[in-house]
Amino acid sequence: MTRLLQEAFERAAELPQAEQDRLARFLLAELESERQWAELFASPESEDLLERLADEALAEHRGGRTRRLTSEDL
Repeated sequence: MTRLLQEAFERAAELPQAEQDRLARFLLAELESERQWAELFASPESEDLLERLADEALAEHRGGRTRRLTSEDL
């Protein structure tokens, strides 16, 4: 465990139990989400789909059907 993660857990241990449980649920959900994304991106089907989407995006850009995003667009 890294020192930063250890510090975060030490600070979390000082929170009231309900807050600790809320933080724990959040962290577990995030970890599960990351696991699912990693699993999805690791599949050959996902790689093919991402490649197809990238090709479509490049074709749209080359065809002049895209525009530059600015900070106001966000």
